[in-house]
Amino acid sequence: MVTTHKGIKSTIMYIILVIVGVVMLFPVFWMLLACFKTNNEIFGSLKLLPSSWSFEAFAKGWETTGTFTYARYFSNTFLLVIPTVLFTIVSCSLVAYGFARFDFKGKNVLFMILIATLMLPNSVIIIPRYALFNKLHWLDSYMTFWMPALFACYPFFVFMMVQFLRGIPRDLDESAYMDGCSSMRCFVQILLPLLKPALFSASLFQFLWTWNDFFNTNIYINSNSKFPLSLALRMSIDTTSSIQWNQVMAMGLVSILPLIILFFAGQRYFVEGIATTGMKN
Repeated sequence: MVTTHKGIKSTIMYIILVIVGVVMLFPVFWMLLACFKTNNEIFGSLKLLPSSWSFEAFAKGWETTGTFTYARYFSNTFLLVIPTVLFTIVSCSLVAYGFARFDFKGKNVLFMILIATLMLPNSVIIIPRYALFNKLHWLDSYMTFWMPALFACYPFFVFMMVQFLRGIPRDLDESAYMDGCSSMRCFVQILLPLLKPALFSASLFQFLWTWNDFFNTNIYINSNSKFPLSLALRMSIDTTSSIQWNQVMAMGLVSILPLIILFFAGQRYFVEGIATTGMKN
């Protein structure tokens, strides 16, 4: 009876999860089907399936009606996102190592300030940042994203890595010091490999956030030749002319494919990093 009861509960749980998954994935599925529909079908019909299956929307959407194709916008996005991710994991892991493993004057105060900055919304700091970047002549360049990442201006990732490092026994550090390792060598050769799940989680989060960022790119990037995908998609919606929504949907679908591939490729590390972040020794 107990086994049967557990089996029924598991079945009900799986059914609920499947229903929730279908509901969450339905917008993506609808966007995929909309790529093959005309404007009249999208807005004038309730049919889910298109009347024809032509890939013309993908070809025309990729070429765009402007000066640059989506190949340029994809390269711009990778040029913006990849250095930002790399700089973030390097700088934030070093700062987290300092907070987690060293005792220095004012450490608790600085860590409290770091945590306090998590409460600040982006809208509060956008004006000071804009004024600072303007004085440094960084506007309309990717430096506005690279430099904050290089100087560990993402407290969420620092906090996440600090929590992860607290779950690694200090005995490993002491053994490395006894063998003649310096602090930096201990970090690079001993702790950094153990930080792999947390580093991958931070990389995935930063990749997703920077790839999908429209607000900051819209403020800091002004040249069409430097537009990432988020601005390119918005530019394709021109209210002064007839919008071909199937082309917009097609490019929207293509733009999220790297995110989907990345997530499923590193899902194991991502789940492990999130699950063990709150552990303490």
